[in-house]
Amino acid sequence: MKIFDVHTHIYPDNIAGRAVDALGRFYDFVPEGDGTYNDMTEADRRCKVNGFLILAVATNAHQIRRVNESAAAALERGRADGFEAYAFGGLHPCDDMKAEIDFCLEHGLSGIKLHPDIQGVDIDDPRLYPLYEEAEGRFPVYFHTGDDRPQYRFSAPEKLVKVMRDFPRLTAVAAHFGGYKANEEAVRYLCGCDRIWFDTSSALWTMTPEEADAIISRLGVSRMMFGTDYPVKLPDTELPRFFRLRLTDKETEDVLYNNAKTLLSASRSRDRV
Repeated sequence: MKIFDVHTHIYPDNIAGRAVDALGRFYDFVPEGDGTYNDMTEADRRCKVNGFLILAVATNAHQIRRVNESAAAALERGRADGFEAYAFGGLHPCDDMKAEIDFCLEHGLSGIKLHPDIQGVDIDDPRLYPLYEEAEGRFPVYFHTGDDRPQYRFSAPEKLVKVMRDFPRLTAVAAHFGGYKANEEAVRYLCGCDRIWFDTSSALWTMTPEEADAIISRLGVSRMMFGTDYPVKLPDTELPRFFRLRLTDKETEDVLYNNAKTLLSASRSRDRV
């Protein structure tokens, strides 16, 4: 059975420790990984993970080119090491968003990742609309979505609904079952939109298998993808949680591998048209 991890983050070795510490402080948990390429891929080999999607995050406009150059280099390294590697670039509101998007696509990146809460930018902020205009019909936009803390409403699921209405050809991924620790809200707003995909990252460890089964059933197993949110969790701990779900063999194969490859293959095909 093939396994694809659709939600990972890695950092250059010289800043990985600081980046992982900052992530842990922001969310008040202790990440399992050290945030480096070597640590992630060693875990992937242990767990027989075939491929991964690296998601870059630009916490400010000055970081954009640097984080995307790093993502492109990690993408090449992953493929050279035999993984089915993909990467999405990071973006932040800036003066020339089109140039940064073009850089990502020209360097083999397959989409764009936004983390509204860390970036302090609402999903439906008009400054992001040039990104959505570029993305429509071409490549997916991957969103961190949801939070149970009232000060972090930048990524609220209802804001993603507004964007999807304003851009009727946009494909989106709503991470963490559509709402990190805010799954009832995610189901209420995001259920039924066939242009929104979801992942299991930073979700399975927050609920029982029965609760996870119910959410997957509501959101749709055909658009659900397995993710660890490395370095938050390792496949060593997330895969056993995933295998406790009551999915059929076909559904298990789809969530673990097929759905992610369908999304990513469609993105590459659209960009060639």
